[in-house]
Amino acid sequence: MKEEECVVVHVALLLLLLLSLNGHGECAIGEQPLSKIAIHKATLSLRDSASIKAHPLLVGLNGEDTASVVVEYANDEPSNDDWVAVFSPAKFNGSICYLENVPKEQVPYICTAPIKYQFANFSNSKYAKTGKASLKLQLINQRADFSFALFSGGLSNPQLLAVSNSISFVNPKAPLYPRLALGKSWNEMTVTWTSGYNIDEAIPFVEWGWKGRKKMESPAGTLTFQRSSMCGSPARTVGWRDPGFIHTSFLKDLWPNTVYTYRIVHLLPNGSYIKSKVYSFRSSPYPGQDSLQRVVIFGDMGKGERDGSNEYSNYQPGSLNTTDQLIKDLNDIDIVFHIGDITYANGYISQWDQFTAQIEPIASTVPYMIASGNHERDWPDTGSFYGGTDSGGECGVLAETMFYVPAENRAKFWYSADYGMFHFCIADTEHDWREGSEQYRFIEHCLASVDRVKQPWLIFAAHRVLGYSSDKYYGLEGSFEEPMGRESLQKLWQKYKVDIAFYGHVHNYERSCPIYQNKCVNLEKSHYSGAVNGTIHVVVGGAGAHLSEFGSINTAWSVYKDYDWGFVKLTALNHSSLVFEYKKSKDGKVYDSFTISRDYRDVLACVHDGCEKTTLAS
Repeated sequence: MKEEECVVVHVALLLLLLLSLNGHGECAIGEQPLSKIAIHKATLSLRDSASIKAHPLLVGLNGEDTASVVVEYANDEPSNDDWVAVFSPAKFNGSICYLENVPKEQVPYICTAPIKYQFANFSNSKYAKTGKASLKLQLINQRADFSFALFSGGLSNPQLLAVSNSISFVNPKAPLYPRLALGKSWNEMTVTWTSGYNIDEAIPFVEWGWKGRKKMESPAGTLTFQRSSMCGSPARTVGWRDPGFIHTSFLKDLWPNTVYTYRIVHLLPNGSYIKSKVYSFRSSPYPGQDSLQRVVIFGDMGKGERDGSNEYSNYQPGSLNTTDQLIKDLNDIDIVFHIGDITYANGYISQWDQFTAQIEPIASTVPYMIASGNHERDWPDTGSFYGGTDSGGECGVLAETMFYVPAENRAKFWYSADYGMFHFCIADTEHDWREGSEQYRFIEHCLASVDRVKQPWLIFAAHRVLGYSSDKYYGLEGSFEEPMGRESLQKLWQKYKVDIAFYGHVHNYERSCPIYQNKCVNLEKSHYSGAVNGTIHVVVGGAGAHLSEFGSINTAWSVYKDYDWGFVKLTALNHSSLVFEYKKSKDGKVYDSFTISRDYRDVLACVHDGCEKTTLAS
């Protein structure tokens, strides 16, 4: 090979490596929409000929946590580049700017990003001619008031023309957006929520119990974090917003399969109570219980705005369709696993409130378990396995605080969970999983500890693809996996006979055959009976984010591929029968499925490289 060709090859390999270390280039495509606003470059161009106003002035009069407001604006020099920003808190001038590593830089007039935006011509294409239009925008209660600003100059050269009146919710501090999660034991449920009340302002607790019976009260712990807890920009600069206070209560000694009602409460110093509406959940089945048990799994959903704000890269159709489909199916869902890339806030803290509001109907009713993804954790020199900047400076703090998982240390986001006949081992791909690492030891212990007589369905899940994927970028790397992905773990999956391994990160759907060492070990496609002999690997990262292309290579182990938004549902009918379904978010219909039928003796059966050692005595 000529020297010039060698250089080209090495450059190409380096680019591929960089892509793999930074989420396969998805940062460029999955850019946070608020990051497109050069808010630090905004100039003050207020003039009497431009105006903006919003109404009603007070919302949430009947206790609602979501409200629609009408914003009307006018500009005598209109342009299709004009846009409207929503700020919260309502006062957004530069008096409290935080500058990072640029002390010589002039303090900008505006140093905080809006929580959402929309172009002025969104609802009226004639705005550029008439100079008058209005928007109907959706607000959620986020512990502060709101104002609206009219800008010209587009997102890259914003010029502030007019600022509106402020709008506020009746009680901005109200406790909101409860999210359930399994505790560290099967008979424990945790409730996490957000409020504006610190512990010196109100005492947080959960009022709960059987319907129609005397209610119990369980105290809640309170967490928050400061700007200094963030690892970089924008989370520490223009993306910073006070997160309020995050409370978690542990409801213990639950009876199995029992419907409990609950509400979140804050006791004020004057003896009055601030109470949420009443919610309900069904407690977990006893581990090994033989009953109908239904699990939903997906990754990379992100958030969407129902009023059309912040649209980018087609996030809204997928994210909102998936959310709405899960709400529609909620009576047939027992637990949800969202395996990484939760909000795509990427350092814009306000978006976490938006996301918890979006999933509230789901997360307040069934356990909403999460895993850590690159957009939650990755930041250089913070202990992340990858050196990328996908978290926007959050470096895991938001995910670890906003959601509870039953990990020994939430900064190390790996954990096990039991739900009836299922045993889940959830890994954290943003920390080292390779043989010899702390996480590797956890994974082996998690897989080895399950009693397959009681819990026959053993599930492994992680964000990045540690197994198999025909994604375009993985294909270019030639490995069809995250670099160093399965090399350490596939012997564990085989030894402990993991049924299915799930991954996100790649924004599409793909199912492999039962596979080991790159080869199909079972040629069935729709029904597996007896010893399956290998692990089925499933990419289910198409819950909402921009879709990922498949490579041109038609891999022999790939059974079904789909370039669309969707999620997976597992239904354990009993100890011997499992139904797998892939559903599209747009219609909730099943597009791929298979069943597994087997007895306990089939789990014990010897498989290639997974046989117990024998001795002469045996």
